[in-house]
Amino acid sequence: MDTEELIETFEAAGLSPYQAHAYVALLDLGAASATELAEASGVPKPRIYDVLDALEGHGFVETYENDALCAQAHSPDEVLAALRDRAGRLEAAATEVEERWEEPDLENNRASIVKQFTTVLNRAEEFVQGATHQIQLSATPDDFERLRPALRDAHERGVSTRVSIHTLPDEEPPSVDRFEGVCIEARHRPLPAPFVVLVDRQQTCFAHHPGSFEQYGVLVDDRTHTYVFHWYFMTCLWEHWETVYSLPTDEPPVEYVDIRYCVSDLNALLADDATVTVRVEGYDLETGEEVVFTGRVADTHYAPGPPDGDATRILQLAGQVTVVVETDRGEVSVGGWGAVVEDVEATRITVESVTYPDRPDRRSER
Repeated sequence: MDTEELIETFEAAGLSPYQAHAYVALLDLGAASATELAEASGVPKPRIYDVLDALEGHGFVETYENDALCAQAHSPDEVLAALRDRAGRLEAAATEVEERWEEPDLENNRASIVKQFTTVLNRAEEFVQGATHQIQLSATPDDFERLRPALRDAHERGVSTRVSIHTLPDEEPPSVDRFEGVCIEARHRPLPAPFVVLVDRQQTCFAHHPGSFEQYGVLVDDRTHTYVFHWYFMTCLWEHWETVYSLPTDEPPVEYVDIRYCVSDLNALLADDATVTVRVEGYDLETGEEVVFTGRVADTHYAPGPPDGDATRILQLAGQVTVVVETDRGEVSVGGWGAVVEDVEATRITVESVTYPDRPDRRSER
């Protein structure tokens, strides 16, 4: 470190410019009269006495009389200790600033705006690691690879994961083997798109794609806001794009975390006079308690009315969707995410068996 850098460092540590120049000059001289130090440091002679008095107060120098006021640099131990203490406090302050700015506490804030994409990515990884039911992801191949270990662990825990990979128009999606053991389905959108992670109908991470005019991220821990992002994911990032990987689900048991996909398949089975037995996991809307039950699908309902044409179109089932399940205790109406008029909000529906009147042993195809 040269002399000017050392002086600047002492100024950053709290010394005035005159004090910093005088102290560095005195380190080189060892000891000097006030007049000699003023000439060596460039400090005006009328100011040198005040400067020495201040440096002595900080413990940097000690003064003495020898026909004239003289000074020598104090033992560096105290100075070094003070500098290291200040450095430690500055480092701690830097860490605190980073945590408060880049990692907002979502326990006290339902939604937060952040500046750095790395913050969004780190929080997305944290959310994925805690997922229990469902993950929806829109990401570039590179960001998918960053999250892939956490997604693989979630898949092994039984979390239903769908991945929308977005690339530039002339880029290919990752090879199929990158999705195996990581998700149940992956689709490819050959257009830039935002980074989106939705977890368990509650948590959202969002960031504009790198080419966007505005750059910021949104972190959400709230069901209502996440529901809005869910429909953005479904309509813009999922439903219209080509499937590049799908976990085989030809025969029961077949699991659904989205009631719309479930009803889409149930309608086809019921139209063929099939008897469908399902297992429902979810929450009683009256008590808020977790419920699990098994029964026969008696009917399905969707509002504002039956869709025109092909009933398998998910976006045609964007309104109220209900599955009526006949149990030992009577009929139970089952809704999906955001259910308000049904008896139960389902987090998972599993088709356990499908039989037909004239083919009692036949299994259904999804």
